[in-house]
Amino acid sequence: MKITKIIELTDKNFKKEVFFSEKCVLVDFWADWCGPCKILSPVLEDIAEDYFERIVVGKINIDMNKKIPIKYSIRGIPTLLLFNKNKIIGTKIGVISKMELKNFLDEKLSH
Repeated sequence: MKITKIIELTDKNFKKEVFFSEKCVLVDFWADWCGPCKILSPVLEDIAEDYFERIVVGKINIDMNKKIPIKYSIRGIPTLLLFNKNKIIGTKIGVISKMELKNFLDEKLSH
């Protein structure tokens, strides 16, 4: 039974959910029409479950929330940004495998 909870981020709740989180937050910038985003979605669900003690996973729909993607100069999706409070500590653009994402997170979270 999965206890995965991916939070839905918006322009309104982004600061509260990301900057004030006790854990690092992996933010997925996505859209409904984005095929690669749909491919990445189950990988993020697995990561949210596997890393629930270490990170929070959040998704922000770029079509419904315009301010945050502009603030972070999101030009292509899917884009993953790893935040520690209000600092970006890692970026991944495009579809990546679960193993690639795990390696990325393990490296970034070990610092």
